[in-house]
Amino acid sequence: MLDLKKIRREPDWFKEKLATRGVKPEAIDEVLTLDAKRRELLQETEALKAQRNEASKKIGEAKRNHESADEAIAAMQKIGGQIKALDEQVAQNDEVLFDKLAHLPNVPHEGVPVSLTEDGAKEMRKVGEIRHFDFEPKHHWDIGENLGILDFDRAAKVSGARFVYYVGLGAQLERAVYNFMLDEHMKEGYTEMLPPYIVNAHAMYGTGQFPKFKEDVYQVNGEDMTLIPTAEVPLTNYFGNEVIPAEKLPVYVTALTPSFRSEAGSAGRDTRGLIRMHQFNKVEMVKYTKADQSWDELEKMTANAENILQKLGLPYHVITLTTGDMSFTASETHDLELWMPAQGKYREVSSCSNCLDFQARRLHMQYRDENGKLQYVHTLNGSGLAVGRTVAAILENYQNADGSVTIPDVLVPYFHGITKITKENAVPFNRQK
Repeated sequence: MLDLKKIRREPDWFKEKLATRGVKPEAIDEVLTLDAKRRELLQETEALKAQRNEASKKIGEAKRNHESADEAIAAMQKIGGQIKALDEQVAQNDEVLFDKLAHLPNVPHEGVPVSLTEDGAKEMRKVGEIRHFDFEPKHHWDIGENLGILDFDRAAKVSGARFVYYVGLGAQLERAVYNFMLDEHMKEGYTEMLPPYIVNAHAMYGTGQFPKFKEDVYQVNGEDMTLIPTAEVPLTNYFGNEVIPAEKLPVYVTALTPSFRSEAGSAGRDTRGLIRMHQFNKVEMVKYTKADQSWDELEKMTANAENILQKLGLPYHVITLTTGDMSFTASETHDLELWMPAQGKYREVSSCSNCLDFQARRLHMQYRDENGKLQYVHTLNGSGLAVGRTVAAILENYQNADGSVTIPDVLVPYFHGITKITKENAVPFNRQK
């Protein structure tokens, strides 16, 4: 949520900045009109309350003097009705004002590439050597299906499209990847959490998924509950409506959870493989910081995500997203995209974002500065990483000509000494007895 007082003071600045995110100037004008109406109604209400207080005094004086108070009582009742009507107008106005504000995205940080599409993202760095194969590299879904470790057909029979069974060493690979991620993040000072997977509408509003993106999630019929689209939601909500002791900041938390997404609007995109699923595992990083810490912490968080890819030996690059491609709540986002040999291009595996005080205003999360004054915390979030996409990249980058997949060195300890996934060891129940 943006600061209404700042919008009131600098409307033209907000119009200019939010135009880079596709927001029309009229949206700011509507907010200001509703804000002015609210203040006008409140002034009228206060004036009537003063009149009511005066009428109440006259009633008291009349009763003390044993005089008729009927006229003053009638006047007070009339004023009370007017106040009630104005209160209803204020409530209706506030509801519309709240909705208009809730649909305004965060203001992009200076230096974020300006574009209403994803075109124009700025590459910050490229890391790792792209492997040159002496055979035609296969797509990860072909590798997984040939080894028997990814079963999309049986998942479709049970759940529909965009679901998968991980089988045998495939399931073990997924588990190894996310355990490795969690272990690395804990070394970096993150506290591991195991949060709820179902949250209420207030939690979804707090992190910016509601009210604008309800079509992207799965909701429980007849209940105010939603399956989480990312662990960012329960993690960021943890300190909601609290004043965090300043000495605790910054706070780092991480969690492995499933993520559930309807993928509305993605028909025809990435219909095969692990890139775009309705259910997938993700290790999330969330930070709560003081206002003057958040930009440094964004760089650290990005480095935390990069650390995983570097240790896995996966080539990737880091880009700064455009104003039009960032998430609704972000002021700046660094995307990590890893190299997929069969597609011959980079694909996103992590978005690390600084949301400034945007989410904290919605969630009323604050701390006291050195002067004892309440300030909103800044929140950051990033994938560390999307597990399925990381598995897909491992299968493609570590594939061998015979169809086997070499396990990255850092994951071998999680496999109890197995160093390669082959048709012979991939799925135990397929072995001859």
